Amino acid sequence: MHRIAVLVLPGVLPLEFGIATQIFSTQPHYSLTVCAASPVLYAGVAITAPRGLDGLDEADTVIVPGYDDTEMPIPGEILDALRAAHARGARMVSICAGAFALAAAGLLDGRPATTHWREAGELRRRYPLIDVQPNRLFVDDGDVLTSAGVTAGIDLALHIIRSDHGAAAANARARLLVAPPQRTGGQAQYIERLRPSDHGERLASLRQWMLAHLADDLGVDALAQRAHMSRRTFIRRFGAETGSTPMAWLTGARIDRARELLETTDEPVERVGRLTGLGAPAAVRAAFHRHLGTSPREYRTLFRHRVG
Repeated sequence: MHRIAVLVLPGVLPLEFGIATQIFSTQPHYSLTVCAASPVLYAGVAITAPRGLDGLDEADTVIVPGYDDTEMPIPGEILDALRAAHARGARMVSICAGAFALAAAGLLDGRPATTHWREAGELRRRYPLIDVQPNRLFVDDGDVLTSAGVTAGIDLALHIIRSDHGAAAANARARLLVAPPQRTGGQAQYIERLRPSDHGERLASLRQWMLAHLADDLGVDALAQRAHMSRRTFIRRFGAETGSTPMAWLTGARIDRARELLETTDEPVERVGRLTGLGAPAAVRAAFHRHLGTSPREYRTLFRHRVG
């Protein structure tokens, strides 16, 4: 039996804890135990683990579900237990913000990893040695695996079963969960808005004008002229206010508008491309695959607003 230890940290999120325990506790070929340094209480739910940190000593796989306060310093004894499990050869897995615990233990340094898109920037800021990949639903780097938020933990768990015991076993578990065996696309399709947030007012009116003229042929020189700046000054000022280049910001805005049209209208992709400035259908599909990891048709199927 492959031994799995689920490590419960203070503030553990019950849904993510439940994903790990439900999927593996009834799965053949796995034995599961829950470990914690001390009893955990979250939102009125008390979790008393049958094993302490010593449970990690025997685990073939250690799963760290997300927890609510990633600013919380993790006790040294927990970090030591994670490091020791990894050094011993255990497979390390995190769900959502659980990546912060693996990062604090130094287990993600020099590796690709992901977490919930809302926390990805913070993970990159605090741990610059990590190759943070915010668009991925999960990242398998061999002996260390990380997933994005909440339901991406299901995707990763099914991936683990598929890797360990084949597609048939993963498909059977997915049917019981009423979940897709493999989701298409990446995490970016769930982000509300792709264009970067604005932090300055000097070019705010120009950005509003850009949003109203997405279908126009907008180039850097024309935008700089409209802002009454040199090209170099305009690019520098735009970057200072948005953290992005003008063209990258514009592309994000166009994709955001295309997503809105796909969600709320029946406009064909050809017209969506014209209305947003993304161009021909092939260009729209390429932009969606590059930035969202999915196609316009798949995106519409997933997010289309049904009325009536």
